[in-house]
Amino acid sequence: MKEKNKAIFFILCSSFCFAMMNTFVRLAGDLPFVQKSFFRNFIAAVIAFAVLKKQGLKFTCKPENRLILFLRAFCGTAGLLCNFYAIDRLVLADATMLNKMSPFFAVIFSALFLKDKTSPFQIGAVIAAFAGSMFIVRPTFSNMDLIPSLIGFLGGIGAGAAYTCVSHLGRRGEKGPVIVLAFSLFSCIVTLPMIILNFQPMTLFQTAMLLCTGSAAAGGQFAITAAYSHAPAKEVSVYDYSQVVFSALLGFFFFSQIPDALSIIGYVIIISVAIAMFVYNNRKASD
Repeated sequence: MKEKNKAIFFILCSSFCFAMMNTFVRLAGDLPFVQKSFFRNFIAAVIAFAVLKKQGLKFTCKPENRLILFLRAFCGTAGLLCNFYAIDRLVLADATMLNKMSPFFAVIFSALFLKDKTSPFQIGAVIAAFAGSMFIVRPTFSNMDLIPSLIGFLGGIGAGAAYTCVSHLGRRGEKGPVIVLAFSLFSCIVTLPMIILNFQPMTLFQTAMLLCTGSAAAGGQFAITAAYSHAPAKEVSVYDYSQVVFSALLGFFFFSQIPDALSIIGYVIIISVAIAMFVYNNRKASD
């Protein structure tokens, strides 16, 4: 129980850090979302490289893992760009919740590509979570936030695919810092040409916000790694949804954002499904 309490503490810290990352992205103002993404990943790449050096590891990948590592980097980059686009245009809590659809998409991709067994309960949970997300997206032409919501939803799909690749790479023995560095470098390389062609000068405040974005993201990565080193993901992962609460509070204090009733219904449905999945996985593991 002591180890589990440590894990819960670290995952709450991680959620707060990622909520702060989203807040800093928004506070950076009207900079292109691609430019924001580049600085976030550049700082992450520097930190991952430092960790590799400290652990005495080489930046190498097993030949049989290269395609999966590429897919992880590609899907992760696509998911991150979609998430940053949504953060700039939606209520902070809405953008966060759409990104938190990723665990449900990870279930789908794991079943399709990793041949993991999926129970009828898990299939029903995915369908219910999708229905909950529609309360946030509200796919009608009268919804002015429809396009940003759909892009945020696509970000959740990209993140789910990326997490599936990470799971597969972990099973194949790839080191965490190698996976993080590969993703960060790939993202920087992909976004660099767009930044060169459309670079927007930054004020001192905007530069500071982007540095804080990268630092908060690194803090979130280290905290979630520490959490899962103290307890299995199935025992504590549900606490990661506290990020939605942190995002709602930060969105209110910094941007005077208040989620509407339909969005709150969507939050309740998705979080309830996540809790049900959490309980189901724990009971299944104990059988």
